[in-house]
Amino acid sequence: MINRLHLFGEYIEVLKEQGLLTEQHIPEEISKKKVSYVSFNSQDIRYDTLFICKGAHFTVDYLLGALEEGAFAYISEVSYEEQAPGVPYILVNDMRKAMALIADLFYNQVWKRLTIAGITGTKGKSTTTYFMRYILDEYLKDQKKPISAVISGIDNYDGIVNEESHLTTPEALDLHRHYDNAVRTGIEFLTMEVSSQALKYDRTRGIIFDVGCFLNIGIDHISDIEHPNFEDYLNAKMVLFSQCKTACINMDSDYAGQAINAAKGKAERIITFGQTPEADIYGYEVEPGKKGISFRVKCDSFEEDFKIGMTGLFNVENALAAIAISYALNIPLEYVKAGLKKARVSGRMEIYTSRSGGLDVIVDYAHNQMSFESLFASTKKEYPGKKITIVFGCPGKKAQGRRKELGDIAGKFADKVYITEEDAGEEPVMKISEEIAGHVRKFDCPCEIIVDREEAIRQAIETADDNTVVLITGKGRETRQKRGTQYIDTPSDVEYVEAFLADK
Repeated sequence: MINRLHLFGEYIEVLKEQGLLTEQHIPEEISKKKVSYVSFNSQDIRYDTLFICKGAHFTVDYLLGALEEGAFAYISEVSYEEQAPGVPYILVNDMRKAMALIADLFYNQVWKRLTIAGITGTKGKSTTTYFMRYILDEYLKDQKKPISAVISGIDNYDGIVNEESHLTTPEALDLHRHYDNAVRTGIEFLTMEVSSQALKYDRTRGIIFDVGCFLNIGIDHISDIEHPNFEDYLNAKMVLFSQCKTACINMDSDYAGQAINAAKGKAERIITFGQTPEADIYGYEVEPGKKGISFRVKCDSFEEDFKIGMTGLFNVENALAAIAISYALNIPLEYVKAGLKKARVSGRMEIYTSRSGGLDVIVDYAHNQMSFESLFASTKKEYPGKKITIVFGCPGKKAQGRRKELGDIAGKFADKVYITEEDAGEEPVMKISEEIAGHVRKFDCPCEIIVDREEAIRQAIETADDNTVVLITGKGRETRQKRGTQYIDTPSDVEYVEAFLADK
């Protein structure tokens, strides 16, 4: 940790000031005790840890285990005095808000020592984040400085930790720990995805982003455990503009007006981007190619040619967002152009070709209505006249509207559909698959359920001819499947594709 440790009493005062404290059972001598660590993971406990009781699957056994390992007190929404008599505790009325404040205090607002760009949107967050990573790293390498940090739905890198991610935006404590690691290792820039869940449930509460970027929004994440309706989803996205110095907004989004209004009076500066001439960062003359896309960009300080080394016409939008963020951060143009040209995003629009050269297989993370529509539209433009086979599934117990949305889109535009496992979690894979299939079959599209993802990909590739493009969506290079409450190691879609194409 960068700076000093705080007294337990200081945590109590912060929670009291924010109206979160409802009860405390703290001897005076304990309030003067320094908190050496804060954790909500009973497997990550140090001596004199303040333990946070949270989570849908939390049980008192986790608290008791933490106390055995060295926790001296706990914070919770309910008391466990009966199970843990005499243990100091404080109760709060909103654990999510409390955890963000505790993390901010424990890590001494370390985020202020970083330049942070936060990106939100229904699709394109990961790609834009990685475009920024390549741009910043081009710049930083030339400055002989450490490369940038990234927090994304793909992976997290903070100078110390390099891991595949579970959440698009980590919980508040984990997020501040990444910031702390980055500062400790001399990193200056960090780019991150900011999900609607993170904004709604206060994971980023108290943080001020140097740049907040809004890409787009579509109907997604509507469920009993996420957003009850689209208005709630949109409002959550707009929270970003109350937490950023510069707002970058996509003019091509249907909700650009709402985003601009939300940013006015809150962000110090607003920069628009898009393929609309009125945009501050205006992209035009888009030319797709087999190995990338060329386009021109015009703004008040330059008019230049750019190229990205990825296919997918929708990636122009992501590139324009990265250019706008770079403009806001004063990154020299030469590094922006070089970074975008080199940029590759793991599991996004990765194209693999059979040895015969006739069959292309595209691995992409597309997993919601907007990304599916964009992927099909781009594929039809870039592979005119070719048939499309797709392999996909939907997650369990969240974003349940996707089953209809993705089923409808696949049924309309695909020539063959394979439905398979995709992080079903605590919901039966077959139940999810049959729901999707019901929507696909409304369009008389051939559809087959193969629960085993490896087998589904194998059949999709083996049965495809040279007049077909195969889309493998939803998992990219992820190497885990959520089954029940556990994440189980599995080969990635890329590994499957490379193995099955070897004999094609």
